[in-house]
Amino acid sequence: MAAVETFEVLRPGILTTVQDLGRPGFARYGVAPSGALDAFSLRVANLLVGNAEDAAALETAVMGLRLKALRDVVVAVTGADLKPMRGREPLAMWRSHRIRAGEVIAFPGPAGGMRSYIAVSGGIDVPPVLGSRSTNLPSGFGGVAGRALRKGDILYRAVVENELRFAGRAFEPAWIPVYPSRWRLRVVWGPQDDQFTEEGRQAFVTGIFRVSPDSDRTGIRLKGPAVSHRPGLSESIISEGVIAGAIQVPGDGQPIIILAETTTGGYRKIATVISADLPLLGRIMPGNEVAFSAVTLDEAVQALRESEEKIEEFKKRLAARS
Repeated sequence: MAAVETFEVLRPGILTTVQDLGRPGFARYGVAPSGALDAFSLRVANLLVGNAEDAAALETAVMGLRLKALRDVVVAVTGADLKPMRGREPLAMWRSHRIRAGEVIAFPGPAGGMRSYIAVSGGIDVPPVLGSRSTNLPSGFGGVAGRALRKGDILYRAVVENELRFAGRAFEPAWIPVYPSRWRLRVVWGPQDDQFTEEGRQAFVTGIFRVSPDSDRTGIRLKGPAVSHRPGLSESIISEGVIAGAIQVPGDGQPIIILAETTTGGYRKIATVISADLPLLGRIMPGNEVAFSAVTLDEAVQALRESEEKIEEFKKRLAARS
């Protein structure tokens, strides 16, 4: 069935892109996975509007996005609270709503967190590239012409029969993430933690780091106590593949957390953010504080199980109501 016009972009905001769960598996060709930085919020938004978890949605940062509905549609907003509005009225988050043709959804500014996710029933329809609709900004493909949204863009979606049945869904309030100004990220050591001094390792897990304004979808740059290498080592290593959550430490001792638009790195990685905490990396704002806690692999696996159980339980509740 042909896609239909659904939204007109009245204002694109600071950075709004089409994202799904990304395109893993192409790093050997130099293609970053891209995808939603807060995958948990994107997955929930899609489930709220009746989509598959990996459907394409909008990721918008900080403030400014304004969308005009071109037809009636079911929409859900999750992630950071950017104070979404429908006309002059607040739009409740982590719920699905019927938006009528002509109504405007706006995101004036953050009450907490960095990125919101806007899912629409049927999913944002753009041509898939390498199995994903995600926008890869550095390479310029995916999403809408490989770029951030612009004023005047028209967004399409697939037609969904009887989609209004999805309106009124709500995520469990106790499972909605909180957005503090100080974040604690759980990590496992390695792969090159043995190349740091004991003082450097201790600085890493006891220090408080502040997120630099230079951060973007490529990586989160931190400022804080220096994390020192062992004496006699060069500042960099031979470039090698990296994954989201890897924490590089350049010669200045200031950590960089790798995000979704990077495939290789030439600095030592002292630790890696555990999978359960990867969505937090999409929520952290410049100026926020970050601290690290080292956990075991068993603890990391258990944390991921607990996170996934929330999604699975929500899916069961939705199925029981349908």
